[in-house]
Amino acid sequence: MLSTLDWGIVAAYFALALGVGLWASKQAKSDAVGYFLAGRNMPWWLLGVSMVATTFSTDTPNLVTDLVRQQGVSGNWAWWAFLLTGMVTVFVYARLWRRSGVLTDISFYELRYGGRPAAFLRGFRALYLGLVFNVLVMATVSLAAIKLGGILLGWPGWLTLLVTCSITLAYSVLGGLRAVILTDFVQFILAMVGSVWAASWILGLPEVGGLEGLLSHPDVQPKLSMLPDLSDPEAWIPMLLIPLAVQWWSSYYPGAEPGGGGYIAQRMFSAKDEGHAVGATLLFNVAHYALRPWPWILVALASIVIFPDLDALRQAFPAIAEDKVGHDLAYPAMLSLLPSGLLGLVAASLLAAFMSTMSTQLNLGASYLVHDFYGRFIRPDASERQRVVAGQVATGVSLVIGAGLGLTLTDAGQAFNLLLLLGAGTGGLFLLRWFWWRISAWTEVAAMLISLVVAAYFTWAHDAWTNMALAPWEKLMWGTGITTTGWLLSALCLPHESPEVLRAFVQRTGVGGPGWSRWADGSSAREATSSPVSRGLLQAFLGSVAVYAALLATGSGLYGDASLAAGLAALAGLAGWGVLKLQTSTHAS
Repeated sequence: MLSTLDWGIVAAYFALALGVGLWASKQAKSDAVGYFLAGRNMPWWLLGVSMVATTFSTDTPNLVTDLVRQQGVSGNWAWWAFLLTGMVTVFVYARLWRRSGVLTDISFYELRYGGRPAAFLRGFRALYLGLVFNVLVMATVSLAAIKLGGILLGWPGWLTLLVTCSITLAYSVLGGLRAVILTDFVQFILAMVGSVWAASWILGLPEVGGLEGLLSHPDVQPKLSMLPDLSDPEAWIPMLLIPLAVQWWSSYYPGAEPGGGGYIAQRMFSAKDEGHAVGATLLFNVAHYALRPWPWILVALASIVIFPDLDALRQAFPAIAEDKVGHDLAYPAMLSLLPSGLLGLVAASLLAAFMSTMSTQLNLGASYLVHDFYGRFIRPDASERQRVVAGQVATGVSLVIGAGLGLTLTDAGQAFNLLLLLGAGTGGLFLLRWFWWRISAWTEVAAMLISLVVAAYFTWAHDAWTNMALAPWEKLMWGTGITTTGWLLSALCLPHESPEVLRAFVQRTGVGGPGWSRWADGSSAREATSSPVSRGLLQAFLGSVAVYAALLATGSGLYGDASLAAGLAALAGLAGWGVLKLQTSTHAS
């Protein structure tokens, strides 16, 4: 439990977050662009840190702990694979998004498509992403906050959410995206310091025996490999092949949307220019995958020593409800072993991580509901002030629904798999719609409806109707195959958009490639000459190699394999140099 010193640290953070929100509110209420996009004037480093802070939610270390305890360190490829789509977004899509000039990624629908189908798609997606998908994301991070509060604060779930969400709501409503981004910066620093310091302290516990003692523990050694057993197809197919070959491009997952979307796109829209949009997204992917994972992984491995199974967790924390006891509970359980002062800092850092994610999702969801539904269909003549007020109301309603749903979930792995399945098969469309003229609004409607039906079937009906339980990766493969086939057939069989709509899209975004040559004129093909897709894909490949090599080099160094760590570090440096060289030649041309 927290001491007086710990409570003082937590209270100081709450006061700081609220103070930043109040300060930012002075600049956030002028118009919708100021409220939802911080005036389109944010620098790359602040936006990049904001992206990282948002993904550094309270549920992330819980998810990592769940994966490590059940599948070993190699289980993290389930989310490490999303680096691939992140790098493609950096070098192919970031400039296009910023150049589009839209306020939300849903506004893109009436830029890329035309007529009533585009309007329907925009309105439906605004409600679906703003009220359904966004609320589910908030529920997953609320679940982690509930577990954190139950162990570290001794609070029931409703009290944890009431306190943290009230403060989050205050600065989100008052300050808009500017307040969210500025508080994200403070929250990221606090979260990184807290996670590294906590991992160092936990390694020093007598039961753990330092890094050497941890790595030599018989229960930990089977979990250490950074790659699954390549001689066992039942291990490497679901843990490595599926994430790297299918999952990264096929699933719409928050923070790793194929081609960019959600709060990643929102940050790109907020950038000063295209260069800042690219820089922000690159910083995010490097920090998210190469900088942050290992403190969490070390704590997860140490938890195997202290709490080897769920019974040990139940015995140590009898007040935790049975439906909330899962392997993801081990991370906050380990933090309860920290000394006074450090415990308060870490508790504040995790509460900050939760509030960062919630504030981003609140602002993003409100932007969808207000700009793409209320302002488009209900009150097209609404003043800027009315739109801001509507956004504030939508923020409050979304928070209540998301936090309430969080009280019904049970573990982080459950939520992760559900989010993957909901978007399975739609990712390929989001990548290709920028470059293939055959994709129409009806293609997106078909993909959306098919994926929803398939996700509902495999989540609630398949196992009961067939008595043949499928693993999560098998459901993902079926969902991807069915949905992708469906939208490809619709693209080929249904009418494409009118030439006027397609030509306007090319002129607005400057997108190039052979898919648009028939719709472009000489003045609108700038993308084809200034930043060809082939060069962007090569940069994405080299960037992925650099980050993966850095990630594995860190792990090898911690494991004591200096020669392998040095080799991987050299590979990371070489690949990074290649990225910079290509980027320099792009600007020169």
